[in-house]
Amino acid sequence: MPDTLIIAGEVARPAELAAADLAELPAAAQIADVSTLDPKRSGQAVRLAALLDYVGAKPTARWLTLHASADDFHASIPLDAVRERAVIIYRQNGEPLSVKAGGPFRFFIPDFAACHTHEVDECANVKFVDRMELTAERGHDNRPHDAAEHAELHKKDTE
Repeated sequence: MPDTLIIAGEVARPAELAAADLAELPAAAQIADVSTLDPKRSGQAVRLAALLDYVGAKPTARWLTLHASADDFHASIPLDAVRERAVIIYRQNGEPLSVKAGGPFRFFIPDFAACHTHEVDECANVKFVDRMELTAERGHDNRPHDAAEHAELHKKDTE
């Protein structure tokens, strides 16, 4: 599994970033302790809005598609709904985020229900993210469509 995060699509400056690169972003972009956002989470994160500024997200970017090649999971969500809320967890205990913790990068939306859109659900909190793609139209999305599919997906997570 790659240990870099690729950001591509409707951006002025496509990027391929390692955890160390994310750590170099300005202090205002950092969340030193994700448990301050959600007590069930831990680690260090960077704000999505800061990453979007870093790559120069174009005004045509309306959707954010998260790709996790490790488990072939993809979620495409409206960018405006998560731009200011979401974070990318990239480090835990001073080390790059482990696969066991959802690494190399874990996309997390604290209080996802506050986004007030059906496209942003619990499954938009994507583990194993290695590529983020900004697009004008909705991208590839293979999240569960009903309660039974959702339960089956989370059953696999616990096995």
